Amino acid sequence: MISSPPFHVVAFMLAITLATTACSSLPNDTPDVESLEDKNAQLAAREAALDRRLANIEAREKALKTRAETPEPATAITQLRTGDDLLPPEAKPGECYTRVWAPPTYREVTERVKTQDAAETITVIPATYKTTRKRVLVKEASTKLIAVPATYKTIEERVMVKPAAKKIVKVPAIYETHSEQVIDKPAHTTWKRGTGPIQRIDDTTGEIMCLVEVPASYKTITKRVLKTPATTKIIEEPAIFKTVEKRVIDQPATTETVAIPAEYKMMTVKEIDTPAHENRAPIDAQYTIMTRRELVQDGRMEWRSILCDTNTTPDRISDIQRALDEAGYYPGPIDGIIGVETMRAVNAYQRANDLPVDKYLNIATVKALGVSPH
Repeated sequence: MISSPPFHVVAFMLAITLATTACSSLPNDTPDVESLEDKNAQLAAREAALDRRLANIEAREKALKTRAETPEPATAITQLRTGDDLLPPEAKPGECYTRVWAPPTYREVTERVKTQDAAETITVIPATYKTTRKRVLVKEASTKLIAVPATYKTIEERVMVKPAAKKIVKVPAIYETHSEQVIDKPAHTTWKRGTGPIQRIDDTTGEIMCLVEVPASYKTITKRVLKTPATTKIIEEPAIFKTVEKRVIDQPATTETVAIPAEYKMMTVKEIDTPAHENRAPIDAQYTIMTRRELVQDGRMEWRSILCDTNTTPDRISDIQRALDEAGYYPGPIDGIIGVETMRAVNAYQRANDLPVDKYLNIATVKALGVSPH
């Protein structure tokens, strides 16, 4: 004959699941009066549904006990398991289970973020000049008469001493500072302690947990962005002239013409030797390395096989205490009782051996200690 799970175990599991479902839908912010009344009404409806379910389970328990001698007890137990999705899947007769919170897992993601765009620097090389001397005409060739000498007058003439040139002037680049928000920690869910209409608190059966949403957190990075690239502009420099005086014939001689040679003067002038030009040098973009946490798997509730009042004995607890003592984790008495000191040793052993850490004697820990779970 296959024995059914004890009524108090099934009832406690239903209470934990219903309370968890109710709490997980509540927001973090303080609700208004209407919202609070609605939530209270919903919780009252859930409590009524829980009472009905517990009554149904109690009726099933009684029916199973009365049909214990019939040839179909396994069928009745199978209907109890599969007819309610709040029970552990694929449960085995004689085993106890608890629903515990498996925390989310994360991984570190490293990203390369640009903080400044690529640009270039411009260096203007000014023009160079050289000084030269030039022969400038200051008196034209003429003729004169012996009898009646020619008459002259003085006039002014502009002479170029420096030609027009072009000058290149650097116009620097213009940058803007931009701020950008990036995800520091993504949104996720977590579990907090909650209370419900039915709960059982001791060192072996667990507690009610509420699933709440934690919003994503951000951080701000600042980077320089090129708005206008550096360039140059050309400034025209006009030519420089100098005014000189020279004598010209006002009236030639009327008798004998005598040739008078032209007169020249040596003057110092500046000429361009090398024209102005520019040198351009590229500037690479600037980057920074940022590390953020990325969610790999959400936290979840899962069923774990454990030892409880139904599937354990004082002898098995004593075997567990002796195994913990041999492993160096339990200095207490071998009394076959699960107490605070025993569970403290169990949790220390779980943490040291990478086992699920909770407030139960889960089957994975029992097997790791070399103790038979059955």
